[in-house]
Amino acid sequence: MGMVADRISTGRQMHLVAFLMTGPTCHHHGAWRHPDSDVEDVLNPARYEHIARVLEAGKFDSLFFADILGVYDLYGGSYDTMAGRGGQVCLLDPAVLLPGMARVTSRIGLGLTYSSTFNHPYQIARMLASLDHVSAGRAAWNVVASTSTLEARNFGMTEMPGRAQRYDRADEVLEACFALWNSWEDGALVMDRAAGVFANPAKIHYADYAGQWVKTRGPLTTPRSPQGHPVIMQAGSSERGREFGARWGEIIFTLQHQKSDMQAFYADFKTRMARYGRAPEDCVILPSIDVVLGETEALARERAEYLNSLVDTQLGMAQISGHIGVDLSQYDPDLPLADITLEEGSRGSFDVILQGTAAEGLTLGEAARRFATSELCPQLVGTAEQVADRLTDLFEDRACDGFVLTPTTSPGMWEQFCRGVVPVLQKRGVFRTEYTGRTLREHLRPA
Repeated sequence: MGMVADRISTGRQMHLVAFLMTGPTCHHHGAWRHPDSDVEDVLNPARYEHIARVLEAGKFDSLFFADILGVYDLYGGSYDTMAGRGGQVCLLDPAVLLPGMARVTSRIGLGLTYSSTFNHPYQIARMLASLDHVSAGRAAWNVVASTSTLEARNFGMTEMPGRAQRYDRADEVLEACFALWNSWEDGALVMDRAAGVFANPAKIHYADYAGQWVKTRGPLTTPRSPQGHPVIMQAGSSERGREFGARWGEIIFTLQHQKSDMQAFYADFKTRMARYGRAPEDCVILPSIDVVLGETEALARERAEYLNSLVDTQLGMAQISGHIGVDLSQYDPDLPLADITLEEGSRGSFDVILQGTAAEGLTLGEAARRFATSELCPQLVGTAEQVADRLTDLFEDRACDGFVLTPTTSPGMWEQFCRGVVPVLQKRGVFRTEYTGRTLREHLRPA
């Protein structure tokens, strides 16, 4: 083992969260084609229950579902590429799957993405409080303000509001949800058969929340849940998004290319939290990573090479188009990146997405295939020991508090990671060997 493995644990514990989607792909857009992927079962709830069991056996803090409320159709003016070639398409509503996953597990956190732009606070608060009850205190809400016009059109809007308005509304939605979650006090349910008293009305209150964007009277129909409210996740990286996360977030999911980017984001975010009266440990910062494992480094690299060969050039271009809001089908895939001209705003997003590729003289098609292997995430390739080295180095050098792990093959990668990397991290003393709490919040902030 190298120097990383020989470091003495400081007692600080790494956090691991699994990234799931109810479709063919997550961040690697060719992995569904790999024989180790169970894409045939993508509509089968047993698939997700199995993944939950595997991740709980690996002592992950939580899993969560990303979600997209539409099928991207910008590329070529249609959804042919995204749907036809297996892009990011969410085939099931995660809210339907999570109760089943809760029933087959007892400790792992269970999160879902829910838009603050398209959903009313009462609906959100009731559903998440119910999930927290069903899971005995393991619910998490990944709050998104949404960005896509295609999603807006599915909800009867002609276009998305501006970023500032979306986040202003999101602040109000959170305020309203907390007012609803707090409308039942602890002990409000009495359930005294002999006295005929089911609940104490004095411990139930109207929310009476009225903001510029949302209003709700309350009280919530669902009693106070085990955690009081779900753990709040967030992934905004803009200036306004970071402020929102610093105010509300308990888990921050971030996409960074390299260690220095992670460290800069980490320091910036922890500083922002202080302005909201929050301690640094009140929130964990988790950059996203992809992993390809092998019994030897050579085998791991051979597997990664084969896996990455499965990505589709057109699908990669379609995915980038959806991110930057520009139809790239008008450009020849063999055109050098430097020769592509975009409007200033789109060019900035394009350069961020393809950060680090321009210097290599790649064509658009080559860059699209590179993007399609992990999007913005580092792809860690190696043995279990080597991957554990990388994770430990990032963790101990304050680039993060842990990681959001996005799958390549599924469930194969989850099984390999929990069987191979987790025991190495446990042996080094940087990751739990057993759960010490029952709720997700207790996993994130153990006593």
